[in-house]
Amino acid sequence: MAEEIINRIANSNLITIDLEDFYPKGNRIVFDIKDWLFEGLILREKDFRESVKNHDWSQYQDNYVALTCSSDAIIPSWAYLLLTVELSAFAKKIVVGDLTLLETVIYQDIINLINTSDYKDKPVIIKGCANKQIPSSAYTLLIEKIKPVAKTIMFGEACSTVPLYKRKK
Repeated sequence: MAEEIINRIANSNLITIDLEDFYPKGNRIVFDIKDWLFEGLILREKDFRESVKNHDWSQYQDNYVALTCSSDAIIPSWAYLLLTVELSAFAKKIVVGDLTLLETVIYQDIINLINTSDYKDKPVIIKGCANKQIPSSAYTLLIEKIKPVAKTIMFGEACSTVPLYKRKK
């Protein structure tokens, strides 16, 4: 007589956290101000303000925006602030930097809202494979958030995890 196959993982109290499940909808856009600079290098305030005034900001509705300048120009802080004043009415999140920083800030906000009581005294697996770009820093932020409450933290898939943390008894 054949033994019944028991899925011990499904019957365990393991909790898997997949950061991809938290990935918010919305395009990620890099807004490069280089094209609004004189000869790509010099910010002329009057021209810059005119560009800001005439730009269609509504195209950034419900998107995430990374403000940057890809040229070697020195950009005064107020320029990014002026862009943010206009963008804030439409964009979900605005950062000065690249897409990696943007994703990190998005995930920082998400992880700050996680209710850690769901992980209290439980073994937790942080899923490692994702189809979306999850920044490495998101995983470190998650570890910092759940370590004080989790019994154990592992990384990978339930069938092959890498142990990261085990609370001392």
